[in-house]
Amino acid sequence: MSWQIYGLIFTAGLVSALTTGVGTIPLFWARDVSDEWNVGLWGLAAGLMTSASIFGLGYKMYSHPGDTWIGIAGLVGGALLVVLTHTVIDRLEFDAGATDIAKSDLQTILSVLLVLTVHSFPEGIAVGVSFAELESSTTISVVGLSVPLLAVVMTVTIGIHNIPEGVAIGVPLADEGSVSNAKMFGAAALSSLPQPIGAVIAYYFLQLAQRFLEFGYGFAAGAMLYLVVRDIIPEGLQAGEDLENTRMYLATGAIVGIVGFLPLVFFL
Repeated sequence: MSWQIYGLIFTAGLVSALTTGVGTIPLFWARDVSDEWNVGLWGLAAGLMTSASIFGLGYKMYSHPGDTWIGIAGLVGGALLVVLTHTVIDRLEFDAGATDIAKSDLQTILSVLLVLTVHSFPEGIAVGVSFAELESSTTISVVGLSVPLLAVVMTVTIGIHNIPEGVAIGVPLADEGSVSNAKMFGAAALSSLPQPIGAVIAYYFLQLAQRFLEFGYGFAAGAMLYLVVRDIIPEGLQAGEDLENTRMYLATGAIVGIVGFLPLVFFL
C-alpha cells in the first residue's frame, strides 16, 4: 500500500511537471502567443496559487489540531526556502534556463537541471504536503486508492501554473525555428522534473513526523505565496512589457484564478 501511495504521489508531481510541456503545444502551429493571453495566463497562475495557498493549505494549517505557531513558523520557513533557492542560483552565476536544454550537450543540460531543481522544488513540496492526511481528509478514489481532494486540487493548480512557464520557454525556441516541436516540449517538461521528487520527499518526511503537519502545510503555503510575489507576478509583468494595460490583464487573470478556486473550499 505504501509503495502505491508513493508511486501515486510521484505520478501526481510528474503530471504537474509535464504540463510545462503542454504550454508549448499551441506553439507547434502558431509560433507566437499574444502578449494579452500570456499575461492573463500568468495572472491566472498567480490567482490560483494564492487562493490554493490561503484557502487550501492555509485553512488546513489553521484547522488542524495543534500549535498554530508551528504553522506560522512553517509559513516563514517556506518563504525563506524560496529566498534561499534564488540566492543559490545567483551564487552559481549560471545564466541559463530551460531553453538551453533543447540546444546543448549533456553536460550543459545537467547544469541547467541543477539550477532548475532549486527553482521548482518548492512546487513539488506543495504537491507532496497535500497528500499528508490520507485518512482524515475529504477523499476521492484514484486507481483504487483514496486520495485527499486537496491533493488533486494542488496537482491541478501547480499544473496550471506551469502552463505559462511552458509558453515562456517555448516562445524564444519557436522564434528561432531550428528547434523541433519534440525538443521544445521536452525542454519545457524537463524544467519542472524536480517537482515529483520534491513531492515524494515532502510526503515521506511528513509521515515521519505527523505532529509537524501544521508546519508542513504552512511551509508549502509560504513557499507558494512567496513564489507568486517573487516570480509569477514579475514574470507576468515582463511578458506584457510592450502592452499599455499589462496590470489590467494580469489582475483579470488573477481574479479569475482566485474566484475559480473558491467553490472548492467548501469541499476541502
